[in-house]
Amino acid sequence: MNIQASILMEMQSIFSLILFILSFSPEGSFSASFTFTNNCPFTVWPGTLTGGGQPQLATTGFELASKASSSVDNVPASWSGRFWARTNCATDAAGKFSCSTADCGSGQLACNGAGAIPPASLIEFTLGEQDFYDVSLVDGFNLPLSITPQGGSGNCSSTSCPNNVNAVCPPELSVKGSGGGVIACKSACLAFNQPQYCCTGDFGTPEKCHPTNYSMIFKGQCPQAYSYAFDDKTSTFTCTGGANYVVTFCP
Repeated sequence: MNIQASILMEMQSIFSLILFILSFSPEGSFSASFTFTNNCPFTVWPGTLTGGGQPQLATTGFELASKASSSVDNVPASWSGRFWARTNCATDAAGKFSCSTADCGSGQLACNGAGAIPPASLIEFTLGEQDFYDVSLVDGFNLPLSITPQGGSGNCSSTSCPNNVNAVCPPELSVKGSGGGVIACKSACLAFNQPQYCCTGDFGTPEKCHPTNYSMIFKGQCPQAYSYAFDDKTSTFTCTGGANYVVTFCP
């Protein structure tokens, strides 16, 4: 074997070793794929927000027609953030984009690092060696949604808020649209801004902040979803093994 061939084989071996090591390091870990499916009988406009000061995803907002699906791929293995769906969106004569529920206030289709303005049904993720995910109604409700893991290992359970909370929303929490119907339901924290509903101040611990008559309305419709800030035991789900996820609006 000549010297050049020997050097080439050695370089190939080193390169293969580097790839092997990277496959087990955080930087070289798998990336996740999220597929968004709209089962609602109307168009929705999903929004995405990355937390922890990390870069935003390739898309922070897009249109999704009824019965359509769209994927966001190559989501980093260490990603954390949230998804939601805006409803009744339009662009005015001045070119400003806005929505009746869960608007992010950017004035554009893309949210560009802005979160949903409550009330909004949220899906939250923290990816890692073990993924954590939940459906949250802590910021209120605007439409049903669900999370379904694809692949992975361990107890990779689906979770959802399958019912229309707007149908049972009390008047003091209701947000009405231009036609007079209820289009969203505020949380008691948003509606009244009191510590016992927001789990703040003297109520800032799980021992002091308990379910209220209002949070139980949400919990009764969506038992797997967060109904108030410390609703962890029945609302946080996990999955290991590099799962992908399907997020469905109006499951």
